[in-house]
Amino acid sequence: MISISSNLNIMIKAAEKASKSVIRDFGEVEKLQVSKKGPRDFVTKTDKHVEKILIEELSKIKKNYSFLSEEVGSIENKDKDNIWIIDPIDGTTNFLHGIPHFAICLALEYKKEIISGLIYDPIKDEMFYAEKNKGAYLNNQRLRVSNKNLLDECLFSSNHEGVKFSNLNMRYSGCAALDLAYVASGRLDGFFHNKINIWDVAAGALLVEEAGGIVNDLDKFDHNNIDIRASSGAINDKMLENLKNF
Repeated sequence: MISISSNLNIMIKAAEKASKSVIRDFGEVEKLQVSKKGPRDFVTKTDKHVEKILIEELSKIKKNYSFLSEEVGSIENKDKDNIWIIDPIDGTTNFLHGIPHFAICLALEYKKEIISGLIYDPIKDEMFYAEKNKGAYLNNQRLRVSNKNLLDECLFSSNHEGVKFSNLNMRYSGCAALDLAYVASGRLDGFFHNKINIWDVAAGALLVEEAGGIVNDLDKFDHNNIDIRASSGAINDKMLENLKNF
């Protein structure tokens, strides 16, 4: 069993508790697909309910930490150096349509640096997590990025609508957080996206770096206006060359 910090332990417990609500509500989505009103309002309520659970759980022990979350925005508490970054459900469109590919995302920023990150896929029960300088893990198994060095053997993902690159093998999953987790685990070789929010990529960026990959400097961008490039070191320069006009 690996050693984890108290902060990451809190994050894991919060995600596990929130996941019970996510799994229950996802089971109801299929029934709502054929209803006149549809599932959209239901999913929005789920998103907000999950966020509420996460904030409550994270606040129980770390009472003074601040928050930055997709739904409620910024919550400034006494401790402004430590900020919980939350995306209650990344991949809500997938959730909305009954596609089991979405995740709960948590990260901890300390003095403008992401020091802990967690991405939990509740349907597959895959818990991806990382801490600064301590490595990246999936359910206690160490993660490493892929070591492929030929682009035509690599698989990339971007959730940027309408993107087409003839030189890159592409997939579009609808969940940026899991795309980054998959880069960290070697399932994907690279991920890129323009104008994305910090809560979508904070945890995943740390995962990729701690798994031996490369992520561009996110500090150069506004929290709501991030261009991200993430990949293994073996193909990073080649990927960037393909993306120079993107």
